[in-house]
Amino acid sequence: MNWIRSILLPVEGSAYARGHDNLMLFIVFLNVLFFLLIAVLSVIFVWRYRRSRRQGPTPHMTHNTKLEIVWSVIPALILVVLFFWGLHGYIAAGVAPQDALEIMVNGKKWLWSFEYPNGTRTINEIHVPVGKPVKLVMTSEDVIHSFYIPTMRIKQDVLPGRYTELWFTPTTTGMHQVFCAEYCGRSHSDMLAKIWVDDDAAYQKWLEEGDEQTRTMPLKDLGKVIWENRGCNTCHSIDGTRGQGPSFKGIWGKPHKMADGASVVVDANYIRESIMNPQAKVVAGYEPIMPTFQGLLREREVLAIIEFIKSLE
Repeated sequence: MNWIRSILLPVEGSAYARGHDNLMLFIVFLNVLFFLLIAVLSVIFVWRYRRSRRQGPTPHMTHNTKLEIVWSVIPALILVVLFFWGLHGYIAAGVAPQDALEIMVNGKKWLWSFEYPNGTRTINEIHVPVGKPVKLVMTSEDVIHSFYIPTMRIKQDVLPGRYTELWFTPTTTGMHQVFCAEYCGRSHSDMLAKIWVDDDAAYQKWLEEGDEQTRTMPLKDLGKVIWENRGCNTCHSIDGTRGQGPSFKGIWGKPHKMADGASVVVDANYIRESIMNPQAKVVAGYEPIMPTFQGLLREREVLAIIEFIKSLE
């Protein structure tokens, strides 16, 4: 049975996944069983009741009570089983345990931001402890998004103006990919995030100090990683291509005209201000749609973005 799971399904990343998969595999089994049954019976009936000159007319039959009871009762029982099986999983997935780690999730074009109970904030990635229930309380700043983790077998719409929730208990350490499963505009397919499941020691260390990559990677290289993983690349190219926002290529040290007519030289202070307060100085010809990253990036990450932009000549 495990080899069938490995072919048909992603890896199981949460305690909820096994029950979900069992129900799905049962439905697949029923589909295959009845497909083969109907196909075989169709061939038999076509052959057995084919037209023959040696046989007289087929007797006229209006109904068969026993047969009709069988093909009504059996499917009805199967549907009842599927209903209560699915209901059990639905109820279990709907209410998080009282001791669950609660993380706030905010969806916006085209990134995910997260906030922990201690005030730690991240963009497009979260770290959670293995074996501990995690509850996500989610809302959207703009349009409808959908938070989908295939390996956890969970998905929930994220709506503007209200809160929705989902929860899971991760069972193995490693990385799990998050997708937006509701079309939300031009860069919908780039609205990705990562869930890192750590053991208790690694999780506590990350919560207190940040991840190893942020602490040790050279600033320029870290800046590129942030550009790739924190949503920057959905609006800002590095090859001169025009996007939702200006390209990073070749802008360092050069003056740029702002929407209010002023001219501003791109330096460290301007980049920092654009990250923390993006509406303060908007480049002419672009809409003021960039969200603030105040509290979402550590100091070293801001410096890394500056160094990365410097390197793009």
